[in-house]
Amino acid sequence: MTDLLKLFAVACLSMLSMTAQAVEVEYYPYPSESPPPLSDAVRVGDLLILSGKLGIRPGERQLVEGGIGPETRQTMDNIKSAVEAYGGSMDRVVKCTVFLADMAEWGAMNEVYKTYFPADAAPARSAVGSNGLALGARVEIECMAALK
Repeated sequence: MTDLLKLFAVACLSMLSMTAQAVEVEYYPYPSESPPPLSDAVRVGDLLILSGKLGIRPGERQLVEGGIGPETRQTMDNIKSAVEAYGGSMDRVVKCTVFLADMAEWGAMNEVYKTYFPADAAPARSAVGSNGLALGARVEIECMAALK
């Protein structure tokens, strides 16, 4: 067997042993008297995965008024609260996906979004246009954070 094949075999065996190890999964219920059919967040090992957040104040079902700027600020405040509630911090957010009702509002959303992360440690991000968001929102953002 060549050295390259041996190295490949060792790598494959290593990956198999990692998948055989138990990974702890914890589901955090959506904080509502009548929750939707989703978890607020799921922790898989040391990775926290948040469901998409909207610009609604905690305990309410209405979007904040004022358009994309205030909605983005409330959305990011909701993300920050959830990340911290489940043992993380904003400086450990590693990936976000932004859904926009109108891609023309990307710049206005981005002006608010970037204030929540240091410029030299911003998370990876994707942004996509959507044909409709829950409650008629202008923006929805989901994030993942490393807990350790």
